[in-house]
Amino acid sequence: MTSPEPPAVARRRVRLALRAAREARGFTQQHVADELDWSLSKVNRIEKGDVTVSKTDLLALLELFGVDDDDLIDELVRAARSSRQRGWWDEPRYREHLTAAMLQLLQFETEATAIRVFQPTVVNGPFQTRAYAQAVLDFWQPELSQVVREARLETRLRRGEQLLGRADPPDIFCIFDESVLHRPVGGVEVMAEQLRQLLVIMRRPNVHVRVVPFAQGALVAMLGPFLIFDFGDEENAVLYRESLLLDEVLHTGEALMRHRGYFEHLWRESLGETESAKLIAARADQMLPESDRYTSG
Repeated sequence: MTSPEPPAVARRRVRLALRAAREARGFTQQHVADELDWSLSKVNRIEKGDVTVSKTDLLALLELFGVDDDDLIDELVRAARSSRQRGWWDEPRYREHLTAAMLQLLQFETEATAIRVFQPTVVNGPFQTRAYAQAVLDFWQPELSQVVREARLETRLRRGEQLLGRADPPDIFCIFDESVLHRPVGGVEVMAEQLRQLLVIMRRPNVHVRVVPFAQGALVAMLGPFLIFDFGDEENAVLYRESLLLDEVLHTGEALMRHRGYFEHLWRESLGETESAKLIAARADQMLPESDRYTSG
């Protein structure tokens, strides 16, 4: 018996199936609302994945759309049930201190077949060491309380264990700006340790890391960090993006395709994986003597 899907993934499966079934019949959301005596906002929230759908409401929608495939109906009922399940991220010590988008991101990372990451300022979360992650989160002391920062630190570390420890790991494609290697987050000792850890992670056959050199970094200055999750193919994808203290998840649309284009452009402009690894190793070696000087006083 297979394990149930993470809630966000299951909810996404249901909402995409319902939208496809509605569009196949040529129905508008307003028509569905009128036929079922629902509000238009209820239909919209279900299709956007903002809320879970009960079995009763799911069956009513499928009947209205003329879906009579018993196997498909059973599959969607199971997915709707999974969308209401809880994971470790739902424990109060985590959930109360995470954004709604971050809660979805944690779940998407358990099911994605490929993940594309662009980070112009820091090493991406799942690859961070405890000391590096602590230094990054401490930057937000004016906005985030100690309780929130501690919860997010533990979440970040569990996120790394979850992603890198998957039995069926996704292909992970990461792009860093070269400035990330020169920004000593937490000090030179912490940064050297982080770069060494990054090199270890890069030995995994499913992890592909490239660095955008300063000479090619014009586009980098205009972009914030983002991730693209693929679930089997490029047509079935999700975009997560951040800006300062705001983050969001986008399931479809022009923004997702635009960011995929940005990623492909930067991937072509980056150093190759071997060259990138050499650059990271060289920077770590440069930092170690600095670290020794700081340690010796």
